[in-house]
Amino acid sequence: MEINEKIQELRKLNNLTQEELAGRLHVSRAAVSKWESGRGYPNMDSLKAMAKLFSVSVDSLISGEELLTVAREENRKRENSILDLVFGLLDLSVAMFFFLPFFGQKVDGQLQEVSLFGLTEISGWLWITALILVVCILLLGLLALVLQNSDCKIWIKSKRKLSLGLNAIAASLFILCQQPYAAIFFFVYLVIKFLMLINRR
Repeated sequence: MEINEKIQELRKLNNLTQEELAGRLHVSRAAVSKWESGRGYPNMDSLKAMAKLFSVSVDSLISGEELLTVAREENRKRENSILDLVFGLLDLSVAMFFFLPFFGQKVDGQLQEVSLFGLTEISGWLWITALILVVCILLLGLLALVLQNSDCKIWIKSKRKLSLGLNAIAASLFILCQQPYAAIFFFVYLVIKFLMLINRR
């Protein structure tokens, strides 16, 4: 008997609905539904809690092969969580552009270092584009941290691509604006993110 069938059988034997079981295990009802339909596996903490709740051993719930699958799944989730954390923190750190002098402009024939808000040398539309881009990256970083455990498939598939894309656009924009420090900053972040994604494979 597969783990999904065992969970369903034990739940019904104990007269619990999926929602009641989810409440006792401190997971969502959707998670229990996934487990019972065979579309996912409970993590080790949930397996231990379930074994305790139903007064059975973890071994009786799950086979050795399924245990390996659970371990691989947990490892993948942990890696994704670390990636999300790093991507989110890197994207959030662009807030320093608002306060630190990453930009240079000539004032009375002398080069002056300014923050993004003090940058007046570039044209209005380029400045607005840069501001919108930095705010978008900042918001994406915030979302990456807040929605770290989200099950939304669109978000899961697009969050890292969005982060990489916005960083590439920002690096290109600041090259166009002849702002090398800001361009290098985004380029370095882009390289770090690419290396992390390549290392993961």
